[in-house]
Amino acid sequence: MHGQAATLKPIRSLEDALERCQALGMRLSRQRRYILELLWDAKEHLSAREIYDRLNRQGREIGHTSVYQNLEALSEQGIIECLERSDGRLYGHISDSHSHINCLDTDQIIDIHVELPESLIQQIEAQTGTKIQDYRVDFYAVKQPQA
Repeated sequence: MHGQAATLKPIRSLEDALERCQALGMRLSRQRRYILELLWDAKEHLSAREIYDRLNRQGREIGHTSVYQNLEALSEQGIIECLERSDGRLYGHISDSHSHINCLDTDQIIDIHVELPESLIQQIEAQTGTKIQDYRVDFYAVKQPQA
């Protein structure tokens, strides 16, 4: 976890995200609210371009620059997730620790909460001489054929 975010309660809802903005003294502009609402509604990882397109399709007037600046500010403060991918950045609504299933068929990224067995964590710590504070697991998968 980065810095102060560890002491704050995790963001589990749109309301939590809006509250965190206020707690951090971030202005809750209309555009910022639109972006957060969209990410919580979509519950998927979107590029800035997709966010811009979807907002404008919904009739929410917001410029390109405004989308980028708001995404930057929100991800920097740990309110939304920013994933660096080879083809650019993707943004998601869950900002606390979680893992991902990367679907190789559809390029979709699915959020999942995974808890590794305590024995495995202890084994890794013993092998590396470290104390694990947090972890994220990346799974790579293909869609199951329908039975």
